[in-house]
Amino acid sequence: MARNIPSEAQVLEWMNSLSNWGRWGADDQLGCLNLITPAKRRQAAALVQDGVPVSCARPIVTDMTADVTYQVQRFMVDSGEGRDTDPPERKLTRRGAAEFIGMVFHGQTITHIDALSHYSWDGKLYNGQAANRITSREGAQTHSIEPAAANGIVTRGVLLDIPTVRGVPWMDPTDPVMPEDLEAAEQAHGVRVEEGDVLLVRTGNYRKRLDSGPVPGSEPMTACQVACTPWFKERGVAMLGTDTSNDCRPGHYATIVSPTHTMCLVTLGLWLIDNANLEELSEACRERGRYEFMLTLAPLKLRNVTGSPVNPIAMF
Repeated sequence: MARNIPSEAQVLEWMNSLSNWGRWGADDQLGCLNLITPAKRRQAAALVQDGVPVSCARPIVTDMTADVTYQVQRFMVDSGEGRDTDPPERKLTRRGAAEFIGMVFHGQTITHIDALSHYSWDGKLYNGQAANRITSREGAQTHSIEPAAANGIVTRGVLLDIPTVRGVPWMDPTDPVMPEDLEAAEQAHGVRVEEGDVLLVRTGNYRKRLDSGPVPGSEPMTACQVACTPWFKERGVAMLGTDTSNDCRPGHYATIVSPTHTMCLVTLGLWLIDNANLEELSEACRERGRYEFMLTLAPLKLRNVTGSPVNPIAMF
């Protein structure tokens, strides 16, 4: 299928023409989350009919596989080992088990939210804030996950299931998702993405990982091509999530690394969910014949941090 990949010059022009800087005030740190209004949340709540929740997160594991970007660390501070042979006085005081967990959640395997502090372009974050406000000592002194998302994110979620529309289990990793794919999926699913929605785009990448096993992080991977960003702005998407790390690999440009991340996080102020698990959600939508639902996300209240692991919950 021929794809009209925009030129690098076009993408650079979009960084100016599509900018949401100043749209919600000079001090705004919410970006497109401003589009989620109380009325939008009430609309989302009205979609709950069955009372059935579906997780959209991958499990966080400590296994080392080919596609793990950063190894998750687990250290048991205490365990249940030897409890049966402890002396009686020790059994009275040694009751719990606990662990230390350490992770870099940004990458290609852990389901997480990217806050607007995660990416910069030409030394600037979203809304023109200086990138040097993200420091090694204090962390994200602006555009942190907290307080911007401290109260959670609740809105209407929409799934556009591209492989299902095409009749395949997953997309070719070299074939990017383009605006025409999004519109074809809308038509097939009988749904339309509206202002304030969280848009979830399934490519089948995680299904391929489950069925075929992890692949090296350098292998090709599909995602929403940066050509979709004008469409995201036109529709008023509040947050974008996919079952990939949200940028095509390899990229299409010589000097713009991760253009979808850059355009969304810096230019639009559009928050991202990377590495979602959309398999169970896809099945739930097909069973019901509807691709809209209430979606809730409760990121950790991590101060001065550039994102958070998250477990998005779709409620039908």
